[in-house]
Amino acid sequence: MEENRAILDSLVAGDDELEEPYPYSECGESFSQCLECGKNFSRNARLFVHHRIHTGEKPYQCQECFKKRKTSRFLHTSMIKQKRLAYRIPFKLQVVKYAKEHGNRAAERHFGPPPTEKMIRGWRKQEDQLQKADKSKHTFRGNAAKWPQMDIAMKEWITYHQNNGFPVSTKMIICEAKRIAVEKGIHDFTGSPSWCYRFMKRCGLAMRTKTRVVQKMPEEYESKILSFHKFVIDARKKNGFENGQIGNMDEVPLTFDVPSNRAVNLKGAKPIAVKTSGQEKTHYTVVLSCCADGTKLPPMLIFKRKTFPKEVIRRGVVVHVHEKGLMDENGMRVWVEKVWSKRPGGLLKKPALLVLDQFRAHISKTKKCFEEVKTHLAVIPGGLTSRLQPLGGSINKSFKVFMREEWNKWMAAGNHDLTPSGQMKRPTITQVCEWVKTSWHAVKEETIVQSFKKCGINNALDGSKDGLLYEDSKESDVGGYERLSFLNSDSSNDEFLGFTED
Repeated sequence: MEENRAILDSLVAGDDELEEPYPYSECGESFSQCLECGKNFSRNARLFVHHRIHTGEKPYQCQECFKKRKTSRFLHTSMIKQKRLAYRIPFKLQVVKYAKEHGNRAAERHFGPPPTEKMIRGWRKQEDQLQKADKSKHTFRGNAAKWPQMDIAMKEWITYHQNNGFPVSTKMIICEAKRIAVEKGIHDFTGSPSWCYRFMKRCGLAMRTKTRVVQKMPEEYESKILSFHKFVIDARKKNGFENGQIGNMDEVPLTFDVPSNRAVNLKGAKPIAVKTSGQEKTHYTVVLSCCADGTKLPPMLIFKRKTFPKEVIRRGVVVHVHEKGLMDENGMRVWVEKVWSKRPGGLLKKPALLVLDQFRAHISKTKKCFEEVKTHLAVIPGGLTSRLQPLGGSINKSFKVFMREEWNKWMAAGNHDLTPSGQMKRPTITQVCEWVKTSWHAVKEETIVQSFKKCGINNALDGSKDGLLYEDSKESDVGGYERLSFLNSDSSNDEFLGFTED
């Protein structure tokens, strides 16, 4: 035992004069034995390496990660494992670029090995896919498509619409996929938003959009909001308005063509042209009005013309004309006479409260018209319509979403009338009136009720229901899968169910 201790001390001190290998004893036992745990070894070198376990000594250090290992073999193994980590796509493209200029073997010597020449050859074959792939990823990972025939048919459908200038939204993709599933007899296909997400990811599709500038709130806007709420509460306490007699009116400018500013397209592709009838700037005005109990009054359309249209206008909408297609004092009188006065309780001239913005036609000589029908006005302070006008929130957004859906159906139907020069004619006034009527009818009453409460118009007078004023509105006016808003559009959060690329 004393001889083993002397050998161990000499090894620790760095004495290399000991002979190796050491012989076994006659009894068959190992020549070297650990004094700490009693383990036997046939060589002193192995005993010396084992002794580092008890001392915690790790003399072999990596020059890249600075981690220490007990043996050179462990260090070599760990360095190989580190170099076999997955490579990000930007690094692969860098290696491919170098290999195209100097050759694969030169790239191997410059960047590795690894990466080896075989790996570089594989990357060069995938160069086109690497250029289109997400640069934050390492490789093309993910499960294969469960219904490959569905992916092929959907990609052909998207390509066809792109070539014809029709913008494709994620909602359109899901609806078409469900139709194809029924046609092909795929019974377990649900058409969920997650399927749409994976489909676009597999096919290299993304959403393209333009950014919009957010409206800046005026100075001391909080005090102005409190003053407006105080005015509304005082008027309600004094007159005792019913929820059906508390209303809001707002003008919504629209155009005959309602193309979306988003479309599904290949990643990295240039913006595609959207096919329209060329009437994106030919505008008209839709006057929407509703009450706090969810009642929707008939919409009023103001067209830019001097004469009344000769087309047949269906019941449920009111049509008015103006040289510029805008609301004026005469238009306000028509609206009061044909819309506001004919609301439930309007013929009885019940006391009512109408919330309006500071548009000049609302607060000029038309005040006398409202006094005649016993209607009190609550004018929203300038710059605060986004906070205090019920129609300025989710109601208008939902209405525009449904209007765009009606326009998309009309464009996708084809067989449009053409002008003598071969250009597509714009939709007729009758068609536009039908779109407005259908879209306004599609807006849910629950959305209107919540919008009034969100703006603090008809909340409880004791303040017990004011919590909605300080909550983020997540109201969605479309059902099922349409309630998941992956994307924001220019008119609603519910038009698309995808993910933004920009």
